[in-house]
This record gives sequence, structure tokens and C-alpha cells, in this order.
Amino acid sequence: MSIASKTGAPVMTMKSRINLQQYVVYFGFVAIFLFFAIVLKDSGFLTARNLSNIVLQTAPVTIMAIGLVFVLSAGEIDLSIGSIVAVSALSAAVVIENYGMVPGILAGMGAGLAIGFANGVLVAFVRLPSFLVTLATMGLFAGVARSLTNLRSVPVTDEMFTGFFGSGSLLGIPSLIWWTILAIIVGHVIYRETRFGAHVLAVGDNARAAGVSGIKVPRIRLAVMMLSGGLAGLAGLLYAGRLQAAKYTLGETDLMTVIAAVIVGGTLLNGGRGSIVGALVGSLMMGMLNNGLILMGLSVSDQMIVRGFIILAAVAVSLREKQR
Repeated sequence: MSIASKTGAPVMTMKSRINLQQYVVYFGFVAIFLFFAIVLKDSGFLTARNLSNIVLQTAPVTIMAIGLVFVLSAGEIDLSIGSIVAVSALSAAVVIENYGMVPGILAGMGAGLAIGFANGVLVAFVRLPSFLVTLATMGLFAGVARSLTNLRSVPVTDEMFTGFFGSGSLLGIPSLIWWTILAIIVGHVIYRETRFGAHVLAVGDNARAAGVSGIKVPRIRLAVMMLSGGLAGLAGLLYAGRLQAAKYTLGETDLMTVIAAVIVGGTLLNGGRGSIVGALVGSLMMGMLNNGLILMGLSVSDQMIVRGFIILAAVAVSLREKQR
């Protein structure tokens, strides 16, 4: 919305400037893509295979990012998603090995939801800070993942499972992309078009006011933590399906990437605003960035430094907008 100046020319209001900032991720995505397209034009960056690999590799990150959008929008944080990925993938792999596909899927998803439930109870009803709770459960379940199979990688040989959750395709489109599309559509509709989504934003914006207005704040906090845990569990199944194996290292390095994707995508760190589509673009941007840096020959440490700077910049913008 704009107002007219004394000369009759429209003047951009503060609201317009803030809305414009929400599209920074899209401009950033295009800028990074063009940069790599020019610099790496002879290194295969623009090949269909490479671009397809970027989308496939970022699918589990995008799934986790959707859950984190809900968590951050409610004013909480979930640092345990990487450990949930490993526990869920290993649980599914072990159960599939002994009992078959359906029990394995239930075990993997059940592990994610159970950990999310435990986090949610401690945050919502015991009233512990989500940062400390999920920091503790991150370490706890990282240890569980290591001891679950004695550091052993568990192969997943069920072809139906691997085809459904990672290596298969439908109508010529990889199943990982179908999972991403489904999660984005469902997540966006719930976030923007339902009462639950509105309540999540209200709690993140002002929990006390939300409680006074009749919103069950503890239930919302429990729900978003369970949603995050469940989607991290689904990401674990996607990893196991695509790699046709599960190992305790799955998801180990994803936390920073997921947080970066969500914050860069326009979700405020302190709650009250978020974007599912922005998280998707942020996830693809982080995947493209990792891919481009690898093709440029940068080391893992250099990639971590670049991601760290991006997170710092995104957090700075997020906190500045919240203060306004």
C-alpha cells in the first residue's frame, strides 16, 4: 500500500518495504544461479543431470524445512532434526530387514513422531526452553543412532520401499520430487489456509495474547514439535530409500542447511511469520550453492564458512524485521 506525497507521487510505506524484503530469497536464488551458470558453464553446472541431482539431493532438506517453518513460526526451535533422521532411517531399515516394508515405515515414522512428542511435552507442558530441550535430545538420539546398530550400516534391499521412497519414479518423475511436491502443497495449505496455521502464527507473534484470545498455546507448541519430528522421520525414510541403506551419519550435517534454508526463505527467527514456498526456494538455493562450490573445487570447510555467513546475514535481517 502506498500514500501520496505533496507532489502527488506515490511514496512507499514501511509495510511495502518489509513486503519487498520477503522476496530477497527469490532475487538471491536467481543471482546465485546466474553466477554459477556463467562461472561454471564449462564444468557441467547447467547440464540436466546436474540440475536434477540438486533437486533430488535437497528433497529431504526441503521436507525438514517445512517442519521447521512451523516450529520457528510458533516461536520455538528444533535442533534435533538431524538425529531424528538417523534414528528413523535406522529404525526403518532394521525393521524392514526383519519384518518387511509396512512395519518398517511405521517404525521409522513412529520414531520421528515419538521424539517430536517428547520434545513437545517438555517444551509445552514442562515449559523448558525448546533450544535447550532439542539441544539435549540432539545429543541423546545421536548416541542412540550410534548404538542402535553398533555403528553398522544397514542395507535396505526391499525394492518396493526404495522405489517408493527414493530411487523410483512415477510418470518419468523421480519419487523424491513427488514427495517434495506433496509436502509443499500440503504444508502450504495447512500453513496459510487453516485455523491451525493461523494459530501457529498467533502464538509465535505473541503467545500471551494468543492464550488470552482462547488459543491453546501448549497444544500448538506440542503439535509443531511433533510435526517437525514426523517430517524429519519422513526425511530419514527418503534418505534410506535413495541410498538403499541407513547409517548413523544420516542427517548429521543437515541442521545448518535446514536452518539456513528456512531463515533465508523468509521465516522470522523469533516467530510470527514464515513461508513454505520460501523454504523450498531457500532449500534449493542452499543445494545449488553447495553444488556450485563443489564444482569450483572448494573444500568442505570453505563451504561451511560460506553457509555460516549466509545464516548470519539471514538472521540479522530476520531480527531487524522483528524489531520493526
